[in-house]
Amino acid sequence: MKRNVFLLGLCLMALPMMAQNRQPQVVDKVVAVVGKNIVLQSDIENQYIQYRLQGMAEGTGQEMRARILEDLLLQKLMLNQAEMDSITVTDEQVEQQMDQRIRYFVSRLGSQEKLEEQFGKSMSEIKDEVRQAVKDQMLQEEVQRKIMENVVVTPNEVKNFFRDIPKDSLPTIDPAYEIVQIVKRPPVSLDEKLEVKERLYQIRKRILEGESSFATMAILYSEDPGSARQGGELGFAGKGVYATEFENVAFNLRDGEISDVVETQFGFHIIQLIERKGETINCRHILLTAKVPVEALEKAQNQLDSVAQLVRNGDMTFEEACKKYSDDDSKNNGGYLASASTGGNWMSIREMQELEQSYPEYKNLAFVVGRLEVGELSDPLPMTTNDNTDAFRLIMVKRKTEAHQANLKDDYSLIQSWALNQKRQEAIGKWVSSRASKAYIHLDDAFKNSNFYYDWNIQ
Repeated sequence: MKRNVFLLGLCLMALPMMAQNRQPQVVDKVVAVVGKNIVLQSDIENQYIQYRLQGMAEGTGQEMRARILEDLLLQKLMLNQAEMDSITVTDEQVEQQMDQRIRYFVSRLGSQEKLEEQFGKSMSEIKDEVRQAVKDQMLQEEVQRKIMENVVVTPNEVKNFFRDIPKDSLPTIDPAYEIVQIVKRPPVSLDEKLEVKERLYQIRKRILEGESSFATMAILYSEDPGSARQGGELGFAGKGVYATEFENVAFNLRDGEISDVVETQFGFHIIQLIERKGETINCRHILLTAKVPVEALEKAQNQLDSVAQLVRNGDMTFEEACKKYSDDDSKNNGGYLASASTGGNWMSIREMQELEQSYPEYKNLAFVVGRLEVGELSDPLPMTTNDNTDAFRLIMVKRKTEAHQANLKDDYSLIQSWALNQKRQEAIGKWVSSRASKAYIHLDDAFKNSNFYYDWNIQ
């Protein structure tokens, strides 16, 4: 049985806690001890419920619970190792990581209110609940990084790995698409920008004159759904998280100081510094965006209609039209739409559907691509760019691979990742065998005869 050696990721981290609010309470007891760390029956049951809801449960209920327990044992053993190696993370690092994850969930659900409804808790209560989990995960990730830092695979190892896969066990690879696009971004008028800036200046003036607080004005007026309901608060973050123009101003503010109006690719902001801790800052902002006029959107649509006709009539190649007319950076590489998850040009329908949950430019892409033939050009399609600007684009499927059995020629990078993952599993296995023999590990009798993947040296 192959196991995923990686620790719980961004989305799964919060699911067990969400489930606690919606499922009957489990009669709890300690089912495992690793050093000073314990695993509760409820830890296993909450994850088991989530896996079942997501259709991820395999085998019998007890087998799945044993797999969950082993994942938790691995995490606890890594926490034990982090303590032995004196690995630490600062409070600032934890707050920054936690705030980034909460902002992610808010963006996925649409608002802070929906996140609070999902948890059945206020935002401050959610933070209190996930803070320790985030810290533990950061420590585990650091231990895991050290275990795997020298694990690599050579081309020869990739070939040998593929050769050892039984032919009747080779997976079928989903159809993949290379997609090119021509994007038309209608300009926002100068008058609209000036109007938005003036609105922000008036909001800033009211705050400075004591008419209202920054947080209240953010709740009332900010167009950033991820922070507005928190009074514009963004949480602790270091450099490299925000737009350059934003950071250049925010990191130079004094505590409580309010900035002038700042323009970034996302719109216009005013910023207030709440607190500085080391190399991180916590600030509030109010975001207003200049809207693209309906007339400008209609003009962009008509322009792309004309471009599409030129390409369909053979008066211009797609590449020529892209270079001449596209307003997107992708025109510099032929209009190829790269995958936000891999950085490559090939994407499956499933991947597009997953990406659209987090990236606005992938919205409805899978629906359109799945209905286009290779070389067929779409009609102008409304879209939202990665900076949340309304635009139009033309889409063409440049190439497509059909569903096929995995092979080295077409799927080398994928097979390479499989080989690397197996080697990482082996590295984790050796590490577990070495450390488990030196750590105190105790299991409840119900799990002592489980068919674990790793050797836990349990007496």
